[in-house]
Amino acid sequence: MSRIASLPLFHQIAGQQVLVLGDGPAAEPKRRLVERAGGVIVEDFARAVDEGVRLAFIAFEDARACEVAAINARCAGMLVNVVDRPELCDFTTPSILDRDPLLVAIGTGGASAGLAKHVRLRLERVLPETLGALARALEAVRPALRARFPDGGERRRIVDAALQEGGPLDPFDPRSPQRVQAWSQGAAFAPRGALFTLALTSADPEDLTLKQARLLGEADVLLLDGAVPAAILARARADAARQPLSESCIDAEPITPTADAANAGPEAGKRGFEGHAAAPTDDPDTPATLTLILRWRPDQA
Repeated sequence: MSRIASLPLFHQIAGQQVLVLGDGPAAEPKRRLVERAGGVIVEDFARAVDEGVRLAFIAFEDARACEVAAINARCAGMLVNVVDRPELCDFTTPSILDRDPLLVAIGTGGASAGLAKHVRLRLERVLPETLGALARALEAVRPALRARFPDGGERRRIVDAALQEGGPLDPFDPRSPQRVQAWSQGAAFAPRGALFTLALTSADPEDLTLKQARLLGEADVLLLDGAVPAAILARARADAARQPLSESCIDAEPITPTADAANAGPEAGKRGFEGHAAAPTDDPDTPATLTLILRWRPDQA
């Protein structure tokens, strides 16, 4: 399994107390961050211990004072962040791109805050301001979609189809939030199950075509034929079911190279992946499941 340097989490602190120790230019951004997230700042260590505070930001200018405060806070059961001292941190704070309620958090595990900031600044120019409105609109229609399509896999497929590039709710289209209500009322037919086969000859996920990367990100089930590299599996949904391929599985009919290249771009034929697909079924008793057969074939590179 591919490893990640830290576990990214979104921690809700609205109305909760957070310890912030220190002053000056290092501490003030942490205070603003806590206040922005709705937290209540506590600046007294003894009070924080007595009241069961769980998070602590430490930003003393003196390095030794930071070390002592970090030890004391951790012994009191707090998760600790020490400014510019990743080796003393239980967690780090990412650079945040805000499209409320959609947040994009970019972190380097403390390696380079400057790098995280400049990646965020690039994304700021790319991601439309309407993403937050789209998220709120989708939240508003979620109960209706859940009632209409109680099967979670089926509902996920409907939303995936709408949000993909060029779909009716394409996140990069600023008009998408205005379409959500009409889309939710008109989504009368759920897409049925589909089966695709990918023959992999490269362990580098950068060799995936655009279509193959999208299928990995949307698949409900992964059937593994061989030791599929962890770096490839890391591109799949975390909640996708994964199991060894059984020979009883129904295989797929090939897509023509032209069809795959149309989705993947002019370099697709050089990338060491072959795609096959089975036609979606219209049987209403068949679960709306997107299944990928991943065949590891490095000897065919």
